[in-house]
Amino acid sequence: MRKLLVLFMLCLLQVTSVFAQDEPSNPSRGRRFGGPIELGPDDKQAYADPPDSIVEKRDNIPHGKLEMIEYESKTVGTTRKMNVYTPPGYSTDKKYPVLYLLHGIGGDETEWQRFATPDMLFDNLIADGKAVPMIVVMPNGRAQKNDRAEGDVFQSAPAFAVFERDLLDDVIPTIESRYSVQPDREHRSLAGLSMGGGQSLNFGLTNLDTFAWVGGFSSAPNTKAPEELIPDPEKTAEQLKLLWLSCGNQDGLIRISQRLQRYLKDNDVPHVWNVDSHGHDPTHWRNNLYYFAQLIFQKNPGLPTESKGATSGTTTKPAEAGDDNESANTPEGIKDDFTPAPTNQPGKEYPQVNSQGRIKFRVVAPEAKSVATTFRDSTEFVKGDDGAWIGYSRPLDEGFHYYELVIDGAHVPDPNSKYYFGAMRWGSGIEIPAHDRDFYALKNVPHGQVREIFFHSESTNTERRAFVYTPPGYDSDREKRYPVLYLQHGWGENEYGWSVQGHAGWIMDNLIAEGKAKPFIIVMTYGMTNEIGFGGLRNFDISAFETVLVDELIPYIEANFRTLTDQPNRAMAGLSMGGMETKLITLRNLDKFSHIGLFSGGTIGKEDVEKTEGFQDQVKLVFVSYGSKEVDGGRTRRGGNPADSVEQLKEMGINAHYYLSPETAHEWQTWRRSLKEFAPLLF
Repeated sequence: MRKLLVLFMLCLLQVTSVFAQDEPSNPSRGRRFGGPIELGPDDKQAYADPPDSIVEKRDNIPHGKLEMIEYESKTVGTTRKMNVYTPPGYSTDKKYPVLYLLHGIGGDETEWQRFATPDMLFDNLIADGKAVPMIVVMPNGRAQKNDRAEGDVFQSAPAFAVFERDLLDDVIPTIESRYSVQPDREHRSLAGLSMGGGQSLNFGLTNLDTFAWVGGFSSAPNTKAPEELIPDPEKTAEQLKLLWLSCGNQDGLIRISQRLQRYLKDNDVPHVWNVDSHGHDPTHWRNNLYYFAQLIFQKNPGLPTESKGATSGTTTKPAEAGDDNESANTPEGIKDDFTPAPTNQPGKEYPQVNSQGRIKFRVVAPEAKSVATTFRDSTEFVKGDDGAWIGYSRPLDEGFHYYELVIDGAHVPDPNSKYYFGAMRWGSGIEIPAHDRDFYALKNVPHGQVREIFFHSESTNTERRAFVYTPPGYDSDREKRYPVLYLQHGWGENEYGWSVQGHAGWIMDNLIAEGKAKPFIIVMTYGMTNEIGFGGLRNFDISAFETVLVDELIPYIEANFRTLTDQPNRAMAGLSMGGMETKLITLRNLDKFSHIGLFSGGTIGKEDVEKTEGFQDQVKLVFVSYGSKEVDGGRTRRGGNPADSVEQLKEMGINAHYYLSPETAHEWQTWRRSLKEFAPLLF
């Protein structure tokens, strides 16, 4: 401890203005601290300065949560504070990696927030698919009872060494007991600025059983000698997932990092070395955190897309014998950050999706002559020596997509993916994770039930099936009655669509839990009665289904479920063909339905109102939605302008709403979002 304090007092004479207060230095003064700065051939900028927009708040993306928490520190013998960021959509149903982020000698648990607004930075990175969702913990690295940055901050230098025990014995156990985390070394990272950079190297490199990802930004003189940090370079190289070093070339402390970097290079320890043109300042710390965050917790960490490329002093961990080295053959322009799709069969690694919305397929078919997929504009599939074919899709919209494999001309399901009914057949489907997927995520909230029922149809002389969503609490309160929404699927799909592909039940569970929608029942049934081939929608006779729905299904539901049976408590909606059905059936049965929802399924305009007797008196809501890619200049493929139609209704005094799903087309993500917007308006 005394040695550490003496070292700091000596450094104080050199870098008081910069180091002691952790404030931006004047680049013109950078060479004053400790004499001229000497740069070697490795001291180059590997990562271009990102724009300031990396920390700007974006209203159109999900946001994480920043909270200040307290914990009992046995090391210090008092209650202490730390700032904790949880990512957008944080759920106890998922386990998250954790980055522990340390401040400088003049700062505290709020310093990173003041200098770099890491909550905004991580929100943006996660929304762009550049970083995995993670928890970020910003503790106070001054492990003493008065841990405020007061007076001569250098007098508290020994407390920064004591913080190693507080971090390992108190901070980490607190986080792992209160948050849903992955409690192993491969899912823990430690990084910091200035004094915190030195702490990160000291604690991280000497506790590789606890941390696998380590970063030091402008690391201060508290950094131990390289030989002490890394006595066994070969073992360190094996254990580290990533070691990041950075410093500005105008920073008088650069010698600290240079000394370690030279040792790493001489001993073949993989690392990143980024020397930019800044001094000892927040811009350097923010920029390097931005890049560091993109590499940690990745399966195959590589250079972020904005990097200038590796310099002689920048290395990444080399592939070892037996490693999956398929990434070496990834086509140019395709980002190699693929992870297994959430719609895969249990235990299957492929297909995989990346942050660009691309799919990577791997199909083992050693005897096949050709392999392809039904996604247009996919790359050619290439066969490897192991008999596995690799191919890549074009970038796809967020959300759910149907597909098939084409092996030697035969269209077949992908054995690695779950199966869904769509396009008039059971086949493969894949989910491209959406930035706003939280609203249909399975969460720890009260859940309703999706029940399978069968009812007899006299008009068709068949036993027909429907799925019925009953909201949370339906079975516990036997007196309560509920409104009902009849919700229809699209062409080529069936009664499974809304609950399986559409996640209607989870959407409603979440909306009800958040107090955004009233509890109601949803009924989903097959919307066709005559079996016709694909492409034959023009031959579909809706009148028979209208009879099934109005005269048979509704009476069955009202006889077997606790429903409110009057017109104000009955709604109908549908997507695509189901929207067409909804419009025709509701306008002919206004005595049955008061709320109407058309998702990518036409619109209702002034002429419809004028032709339908009683419309203005009986209809309580008209909701029309489309994906933004379905409309061109405001007009749909059929030539109508749904936004104008809705405006006409509003001018007539009708409660009408128009919703446009951003950056989606005629697809499930449009319709999931539509239900999310429609449900809170009902009843």
